[in-house]
Amino acid sequence: MSKRPLILVTNDDGITAPGIRALISVMNTIGDVVVVAPDSPQSGMGHAITVNATLYIENVEIDGKQQEYSCSGTPADCVKLAVREILDRKPDICVSGINHGSNSSINVIYSGTMSAALEAGIEGIPAIGFSLLDYNWNANFEHCKPFVETITKQVLEHGLPDGVVLNVNLPNLNGEDIKGIKVCRQARANWVEEFDKRTNPMGRDYYWLAGKFVNMDNGEDTDEWALANGYVSVVPVQFDLTAHHTIQKLNTWKLN
Repeated sequence: MSKRPLILVTNDDGITAPGIRALISVMNTIGDVVVVAPDSPQSGMGHAITVNATLYIENVEIDGKQQEYSCSGTPADCVKLAVREILDRKPDICVSGINHGSNSSINVIYSGTMSAALEAGIEGIPAIGFSLLDYNWNANFEHCKPFVETITKQVLEHGLPDGVVLNVNLPNLNGEDIKGIKVCRQARANWVEEFDKRTNPMGRDYYWLAGKFVNMDNGEDTDEWALANGYVSVVPVQFDLTAHHTIQKLNTWKLN
């Protein structure tokens, strides 16, 4: 590109999270960065938007040369406000993350990180969600940076098809142990939830969500396989949820 691209950075772990600070440092080497991110953790919010409360934006200075704004809303709110109220032109790319924890397979449905990327995609902005398979707040993101840089530059160079964004997950390995990058499909897997039921001192029952992740997919072309075998996974995802292959069958039903 002849000029430095305008890069929108957001996340769901909050504007001070180490993951987004690492992402910002990489993006500053690539383009002009504007950060619009939640002022507190918003993990698991999915594509929630704020409709029954007011939204606030605050210009903040944390580190670096980038412009930064903390937002009281969800990750999707952050992208909407960035496009409509903060930026004077559409960004060349939106990057979300780096998330503390996996967003592979079915996790993409629940992820605020990926919902921010999808919201950017809805706006016609090429977008990527980055996640590291380490939930530790003090996770080491250094080995992620070269892969984040490579994938971001490729998207800036080649663009993405309309309606498609990238879900990128990085294994929790030392950089020299990562074998490379694989373009994958989303594994067929889900969470088997359990609820830990307890009673508070006032006698009222309450619940803690628990459970385990179950991978039902033995394919070697999935994100779960790639991550388990030491690769960075790249899954193209779309926000058109239409099951196109089912339309013809449904049209044989007696619906009239």
